[in-house]
Amino acid sequence: MDCKILIAEDEPRLREVLCDYFKSRGDVPVEAADGAAALELSKDGEFDAVLLDIMMPELDGLSVCRTLRRTKDVPIIFLTALSDEEDKLLGYELGADDYVTKPFSLTLLYAKTMALIRRSRGDLLTHDRLSAAGITLELSTRRVFAGRREVSLTPKEFALLSCLMRNRNMVMSREQLLVKCWGYDYEGESRAVDTQIRRLRDKLGEYSACIKTVIKAGYKLEG
Repeated sequence: MDCKILIAEDEPRLREVLCDYFKSRGDVPVEAADGAAALELSKDGEFDAVLLDIMMPELDGLSVCRTLRRTKDVPIIFLTALSDEEDKLLGYELGADDYVTKPFSLTLLYAKTMALIRRSRGDLLTHDRLSAAGITLELSTRRVFAGRREVSLTPKEFALLSCLMRNRNMVMSREQLLVKCWGYDYEGESRAVDTQIRRLRDKLGEYSACIKTVIKAGYKLEG
């Protein structure tokens, strides 16, 4: 698929195996031996996906994920020996897209990575557009159409709608939306999401029916 993948793993042998496997599939792996190196590499280039070991020297994977999510929407998969549910929930709250628990199948990891890349590019993204449920976003011009009607959105409303469309048919918690659209340092109430969703629905009119409230879970865009 010719994707550029950042692989941050402190165990040399596993890092080598991962890089070799992605190369064999025609992709371009870039390796980092610790979290600090991963962040430095991310500053210098764009990646299609990031694979992060959680337990790394210098800077752990959770901290790297937190920092990346302040500025980037790249798919992130955690590689971890941790199986505790609370650890996984924390990772998702920080903005991780998926988890793979060691030891793992390379085939499964590759399939998960490519699925996330397709979704982020994605199956929804065509010629710089996101389209779902009659709503179209032109990403470069930041124009939004509900059917044939152009809708004027604030930057926050645009970011929220874009995030829901990129994760179509997936439930996004308020915490995930805050991280992706407001940034991890946001210290306000999570109900800010509800306020923006209400305004977004008002502007989209009849096309807002695709934005579903999932009780005690968050929101999802169906389409």
